[in-house]
Amino acid sequence: MREEKPKSPSQKNKSQKNRWFWPAIYAGIAIVFVGMIWGYNAFIQKGPNETADVATDPNTPPLVETNAANEVLKFPFKEDQLDEVAIIQEYYDAEADEESRENALLVFNQSYLTNKGISISMDGQPFEVVAALSGTVKEVVIDEFQGSEITIEHANGMTTIYSSLTGILVKEGDEVTQGQSLATATSNEWNTKAGTHLHFEVHKDGNPVNPRSLLGF
Repeated sequence: MREEKPKSPSQKNKSQKNRWFWPAIYAGIAIVFVGMIWGYNAFIQKGPNETADVATDPNTPPLVETNAANEVLKFPFKEDQLDEVAIIQEYYDAEADEESRENALLVFNQSYLTNKGISISMDGQPFEVVAALSGTVKEVVIDEFQGSEITIEHANGMTTIYSSLTGILVKEGDEVTQGQSLATATSNEWNTKAGTHLHFEVHKDGNPVNPRSLLGF
């Protein structure tokens, strides 16, 4: 019989290398594949245009969101107080009946003005006035005779005006969010008949509109 020659050391090493070659290739492909899936999921969750999260300062004031134009007008007071609200002077509607038009006239020193908003009372007591929409404070007028006034411009072409105020908490140029506290309703010498109240106006593209047509008072 012919004796088999023993394998040389080089052949053994080659055999061992071949044994690990393909498993190593498969493992490398698997690692790359898993990495691609993980990266794709992270990309989808973060979004292609987003950057990494940045730590925010808890003392930073709230920002008005870009979707403020889609907000719906809300009451200029806390909504849980709705049952306590009384409209004591209505918006002047030229198409309303004679009695309604007469009740919507503001009188001072025998002069008559048509009411461009509504006068809101809560049993003659002071109450917190809040922003009906997010926006920018355009003007703050301090007037003890007529009652101080805040005008806010909004992204949807609306302007809201809050009059007969005291304790104003905002200033011109401030960005305010819907529901943010603005001031406190008070009385004034110009319209003593109304007592403590909020005079609230809504203007659309520069023209006054009846707040009742936008809110369920």
